[in-house]
Amino acid sequence: MRSSNDWKAGKVGGAGVAAMLDGRRPEHIAYAPNYWQWFAHHRNHGTLPPELRGCRSQLDVIRHLGLDVFSRNIYCDEQRGWWGGLSDVVWQEVGFDEAEMFDGKDRVIERTYRTRCGALAERLRYVFAESTLIQERFLVEDYERQFGALEQVLRDRRWQFVPERFARWQREVGDDGFVVAGEVHSPLKMLHVLLGPQNTTFFLLDQPERAAVLLALHEAAQLDLIGQMVRGGVRVVMAMDNLDTAFHPPHYVGQYSASFYEKASRLCHDHGSLFFIHACGRQRANLALISSLGVDGLEGVAFPPLGDVELDEAMRLSGGRFIITGGISAAEFQRLTSRAEVFAYVRDLFARMKPFAHRFILSASCNTPYTAPWERIVDFRDAWMEMR
Repeated sequence: MRSSNDWKAGKVGGAGVAAMLDGRRPEHIAYAPNYWQWFAHHRNHGTLPPELRGCRSQLDVIRHLGLDVFSRNIYCDEQRGWWGGLSDVVWQEVGFDEAEMFDGKDRVIERTYRTRCGALAERLRYVFAESTLIQERFLVEDYERQFGALEQVLRDRRWQFVPERFARWQREVGDDGFVVAGEVHSPLKMLHVLLGPQNTTFFLLDQPERAAVLLALHEAAQLDLIGQMVRGGVRVVMAMDNLDTAFHPPHYVGQYSASFYEKASRLCHDHGSLFFIHACGRQRANLALISSLGVDGLEGVAFPPLGDVELDEAMRLSGGRFIITGGISAAEFQRLTSRAEVFAYVRDLFARMKPFAHRFILSASCNTPYTAPWERIVDFRDAWMEMR
């Protein structure tokens, strides 16, 4: 096997991604993986492969392998949130407190929001054994009783983009690619995050007028943030929505999120930027609708067995409009157990995606699992280099 330095000698940097964002056909299929959880887990547990012991971040791993950067979590603190880091939440009237503790095995974060109508609290846990963040308590557990407090939170909450942070990270990435601002989420996703998916469904059915007020408040605040980002030089904005039709069926998207997606896309385009949505899970039923709203790309499109549409089929169903990232899911790291199997898989995938090479970035479909063997990660890199 060639060494990493041998591969780097032939590296094109982020040229393939840059061409794609400019609407040009790249010379090769770009490969911009997501090693966020994988790197964090092996760093946390002291199990990084010897050749990665000097790596401080997933950016270092990507560079060690000689790959492209197209990332919305390269700057995130994986122990504190699933997204964000380029913007701060700003409060005027709501009091906000955050307490952090260790319970002997995990990091636990409790956040309290004090309003005129009472206090709301949520709890998150960073599970050390799996290097993943979970939500143990949603902010709202009884929407009838807590509606007033929730409304005040959403009326008061604003985001302030910090352009210096973005510029610093983009300088760090340099010619290797692009920092994606994964800082926003749709009105429907907002309810999922604050109430949980089950209570969101009940709330939308029980109190549609009240729900509409909250959805509009969140949409306005998020569009304001997007405006700040694109004026601040951000090239790609991504909504962190998980467009799985189990939680975002087409009629929900049309009723609760379409306005946001359409306005966000238009705002990005007005400033020469692109708008993406994170979209793991089952996507087939949403593709035509999302495409019609002006959205430029989908991150992490899942395919069988985790999703319900093949990547080349997703391209055709969207009318060839999208830039799609994906192609390597957790399932591939489970079922492909040899270098030969990885090469055969990539060869077949690229044969199907070649007609869409100008709109496709090979990447993780959501994330690289912490259980992925380092040898398979290297095999995917080698297969890409040979067949791109």
